[in-house]
Amino acid sequence: MLQLIDTFVSYGYQITFATTAQKTKTSYPLADLAIDEVQIELNHASFNDFIQKLHPDIVLFDRFMTEEQFGWRVAKYCPKALRILDTEDLHFLRKAREKAFLEKQAFADTYLFNEYAKREIASIYRSDLSLIISEAEMALLKEKFKVPDNLIYYLPFLENPVEENIKTLPDFENRNHFVTIGTFLHNPNYYSVVYLKNTLWKLIKAQLPKAQLHIYGAHLSQKAKDLHHEKDGFIIKGFTDDVIETLSAYKVCLAPLPFGAGLKGKIIDAIKSGTPCVMSEIAAEGMFGFCKPNGFISDNPEEFVKKAVTLYTEKEIWKTAQENGFQVLRNRFSRKLFNNAFRKKLSELSKNLDAHRMQNFTGNMLQYHTLQSTKFMSKWIELKNKSIIK
Repeated sequence: MLQLIDTFVSYGYQITFATTAQKTKTSYPLADLAIDEVQIELNHASFNDFIQKLHPDIVLFDRFMTEEQFGWRVAKYCPKALRILDTEDLHFLRKAREKAFLEKQAFADTYLFNEYAKREIASIYRSDLSLIISEAEMALLKEKFKVPDNLIYYLPFLENPVEENIKTLPDFENRNHFVTIGTFLHNPNYYSVVYLKNTLWKLIKAQLPKAQLHIYGAHLSQKAKDLHHEKDGFIIKGFTDDVIETLSAYKVCLAPLPFGAGLKGKIIDAIKSGTPCVMSEIAAEGMFGFCKPNGFISDNPEEFVKKAVTLYTEKEIWKTAQENGFQVLRNRFSRKLFNNAFRKKLSELSKNLDAHRMQNFTGNMLQYHTLQSTKFMSKWIELKNKSIIK
């Protein structure tokens, strides 16, 4: 989201960030970017006045749940605004993989065609354009769900040049231990840590008795804290203020994610910090294309452990993996690769919005029916809340 904000700023847009979330001490200081922040309410008519007065040219929804809540209001009170859905990742895909994992079953279409898929793909059709972060998810939407090309747009991580940062990173000799990172609110991260604890770490520790594994992540739950084991070098660290600086101190990042979707922030952060990875197939999905990975990819526990030990002990292999990561940043996620094309896409859509919408009858149909159902559900909740207050 911050990369998208930065992109729109570079295009010359004036940005208003509207959110129902309450600010905390870890909230990003958007005011430092000269961005207006507005608190909005769910199921409240005040948003109608807000969006009419603001009269934006573009409305960007952060994930499909936000589009469900506010899309009908934007369509009604600001119909000429270009509506863009930022999927972040395909939630229905992550939920499907999680269900198969928890049920210990092979992944199949029966998991994929779930309630989240119906909601998320309906949101994609109702929007004028949906941003898809992963090539794998672009292919899934086109091939499995037959979503038209003109409704989805591949826009991955948008990274700035890394050359200056590379010069300041610690080298092989000045790094120690293993690391993994990810918010504990996100189930793939929690189960990844459990897998490390129960299976992988003791095998790595047996070969590298002096090594430790440090686990970072926000929203540290009690069940996560209970995994901490000082004697085994399995150290739960919790929240870190500076992800790149933190990762830069470690020799190898471990990311055995058992399920998930989209591009993995922990992998791109490890690449930016020059920290080679050993990762699962899910963790690597959509990241590397024809580029070599910044380490090794394996779902086999014995091979995973072998590669982790190799990266930790073999300097030349480690350096090659690190350089592979920098090449990935340059060739797949450099902002300059996408900046002009995305700006052109926005311009073309804005100029031909009516014609674009005419080609999307399914979206118009869903907008019509959803607008009515969501609208009256929201109004019912609004009246209910007023009654409770009285």
